[in-house]
Amino acid sequence: MVEYINLTIDGNSVCVAEGTTIMKAARQLGIEIPHLCYLEGINEISACKVCVVEMKGKEKLITACNNKVEEGMVLYTNSPKVRNVRKNNVQLILSQHDCHCATCVRSGNCPLQTISNDLGILEIPFREEITRTPWNQQFPLIRDSAKCIKCMRCVQICNKVQGLHIWDVQNTGSRTTVDVSDNRKIEESDCVTCGQCITHCPTGALRERDDTEQVYAALASDQKVTVVQVAPAVRTAWGEALGLRGDEASEGRMAAALKRIGFDYVFDTDFAADLTIMEEGNELLKRLADPEKYQWPMFTSCCPAWISFVKSKYPAFVEQLSTAKSPQQMFGAVTKTYFAQKMGLEPRDIYCVSIMPCVAKKKEAAALGMDSTETGQDVDTVLTTREFVRMIREEHINVKLLPEEDFDSPLGESTGAGVLFGTAGGVMEAALRTAYAVVEGSNPPAEAFRKVRTEEETENDYGTRREAEFMLGGRKLRVCTVSGLEKIKELMEEIQDGTAEYDFVEMMSCPGGCVGGGGQPIKEGCEQAFKRGQELYRLDEKRTLRFSHENEAVKRLYDEYLGEPLSETSHRILHVKY
Repeated sequence: MVEYINLTIDGNSVCVAEGTTIMKAARQLGIEIPHLCYLEGINEISACKVCVVEMKGKEKLITACNNKVEEGMVLYTNSPKVRNVRKNNVQLILSQHDCHCATCVRSGNCPLQTISNDLGILEIPFREEITRTPWNQQFPLIRDSAKCIKCMRCVQICNKVQGLHIWDVQNTGSRTTVDVSDNRKIEESDCVTCGQCITHCPTGALRERDDTEQVYAALASDQKVTVVQVAPAVRTAWGEALGLRGDEASEGRMAAALKRIGFDYVFDTDFAADLTIMEEGNELLKRLADPEKYQWPMFTSCCPAWISFVKSKYPAFVEQLSTAKSPQQMFGAVTKTYFAQKMGLEPRDIYCVSIMPCVAKKKEAAALGMDSTETGQDVDTVLTTREFVRMIREEHINVKLLPEEDFDSPLGESTGAGVLFGTAGGVMEAALRTAYAVVEGSNPPAEAFRKVRTEEETENDYGTRREAEFMLGGRKLRVCTVSGLEKIKELMEEIQDGTAEYDFVEMMSCPGGCVGGGGQPIKEGCEQAFKRGQELYRLDEKRTLRFSHENEAVKRLYDEYLGEPLSETSHRILHVKY
């Protein structure tokens, strides 16, 4: 039986369940207690000491994030004593922080900056001691030690949610800092560049490598034909950072913004997602037709962070990955082969940019085997959603005033199935729709495989796992979809020891899938993946076509160039051995 506690906060009475923290109790009254290090359920260690409150009858202030309510408590969250100590604590943090806010990627979206402004801090009375350590600036993930406030969020997210233990505390006392664990360089670690540490860092200490300047150089070049593709998850998030409503941040305005920036062709990665289903879905059916020849389950291969993870942690399972490239890489390959021929262009003259919700896509684009024409990488540059938003701002584009425009043809046509790739379970659902049609000879109901969806929102959800069974061609197909590397690790251990058996498994490294990717806009204290995923389901429902095999542009691609799924040409440009 739940016990309830009565207490008073800032003169307001409240009744909350026993075990509730002071911070959550205050929130029920609409009182937001300032904090920097706190992440509910992940990092409740009161490292920053910004959330201090005063308790009647107690001399010392107490932290609100990790102290639980007690019967009859009388608390003051903003008394003179609290404000004085809180201001002092923030000034101490600032004395070890590079305060060049105007040149920081998080300026305007930084809790430290906001709290400092709210406290009226105009000077730092303490001696500044800022730690600066070298970092490989070519690595997709950039760490600026001078901006680190030792809040431990990156450590805890990487340990508890992603299970990789990339970060750790170095030194003690005033020299305490956070760095790559075991005294390694980042490129020597097991970092898969998922970027979850970036989206949960409260300052600009972690960010993606900024590649916007090389894109601007290509746009300014008379020698380059610039082609851009936009991933499905980007369309659900790009408007957040610009303060746009959902109806304002439409696909049509997104395409219009890219054309205003100056790209010659604006295409949709959803097209390549449909193409991926044609290859990966048929690959699954090929394996199912001769099950004794293969090891099971077959794993999806769209997520580059998952690919890095399985190669480093479970190399024995690499052969069970689908050989199909990700939609990003299929798009790049098709752009520099089929599209180049169709437009009478030389592959080397095409500059292919992809806008992704993911930091790991930067690493994937540079990988071996991703150069179908041997004239350079198929995807020249990858930008995150955040970099795309920065370009819109740099170009002074008022998105609200833009008339909607369509994606260009032929690589801009897509179906609802392609849209689903951005959310956990989406690749699985899209693949099953087409696999069923191939085997049964008719389309299933579009909602037939919704059991693999994440349809229940949980507060601050840090990963998902869904299991289901479906009948396909008279046989039972056992499937599983997982997001979040710690949950992936748990599943891999079960598969390895034989306690879990499946035929087809979808793996997404970021909690909630690409919609929760490490390159998405950052909203302090909010996990946006579920909300963004629901928007993708809505877009799928609005599509006239909801099955990848009904995409007319993909059909033409096969008729004019590829031949058929899994053909020799398809294998040459759309598949890779991991």
